[in-house]
Amino acid sequence: MLSPIRTGVAGWDFPGWQGIVYPHPAPRGFHPLEFLARRVDTVEISSSFYQFVRPELSRLWLTKVERNPQFEFTARLHREFTHERNLEPALLARFKAAMMPLHEAGRLGCVLMQFPGSFRFTPENKAFLIQLRRNLSKFPLVAELRHDSWTSQEGMGTLIDYHVGFANLDQPGGHRATRASSRLTTGIGYVKLHGRRCGAGFTAFDDRSIQESGNDYLYHPGELADWKLRIERVSGFAEKTFVIFNNDGGGKSLINALQMEAILGHQQNAAGAGMRQGSSEPDRQPRLAVRSAA
Repeated sequence: MLSPIRTGVAGWDFPGWQGIVYPHPAPRGFHPLEFLARRVDTVEISSSFYQFVRPELSRLWLTKVERNPQFEFTARLHREFTHERNLEPALLARFKAAMMPLHEAGRLGCVLMQFPGSFRFTPENKAFLIQLRRNLSKFPLVAELRHDSWTSQEGMGTLIDYHVGFANLDQPGGHRATRASSRLTTGIGYVKLHGRRCGAGFTAFDDRSIQESGNDYLYHPGELADWKLRIERVSGFAEKTFVIFNNDGGGKSLINALQMEAILGHQQNAAGAGMRQGSSEPDRQPRLAVRSAA
């Protein structure tokens, strides 16, 4: 038996999605998060990585997903903590205050600590991850660790000992890039698919031509089938599993999220209920027009 699998996308505020994913011009009262919550069961909040979200904004987001009882957010931890290593109590308090409305409503699946590719498994970095975990003890945590040194026995043991989930990644290849996997270190399974051509966040591994192309990669059916097997292995032991597509260029992340839902056999989930009310769109099908990946 597989545990619940929530498939979705990273972020929703993409101007390039207007007229491709989102209707253009947008009808009165349109909100992109409400649009997505009718089609997928999770969204990774990406804005929380770049700015400190206000609690009232989190409460607004809750109203936009209320029609989907299966929906849960995941949220990226602010880069001030993961990249700048600034654990100033006032900043930690701001982040925690912003997440509490989601957490208290039972809509926060986890907080994702997205570390840079330079974050290797060293005694210093291990100690920092433990310290960060203690500062965020109220929330379920998952670590996105792009450097493969964390997949060592000691690295995985650290995550298990301190109850930190492991994000299984699909990312551009490189000498020390974390490889595709189906690891589970807590009850939360996490899979994040960045695409094979990504932006500047992967400079530790990519050459310049790949860095400049952005997250503009469409997974083909064979690649999705490979990840389906890994997702099912994770879900077979997890309490719940999140599958996040971050290849947002041209709306490709939503295409692949809906394709993955289909091959996982989740078309029957609650997110599609009532989709046709007040809309001429077919259930769970975005208005996307992109070519298949070569």
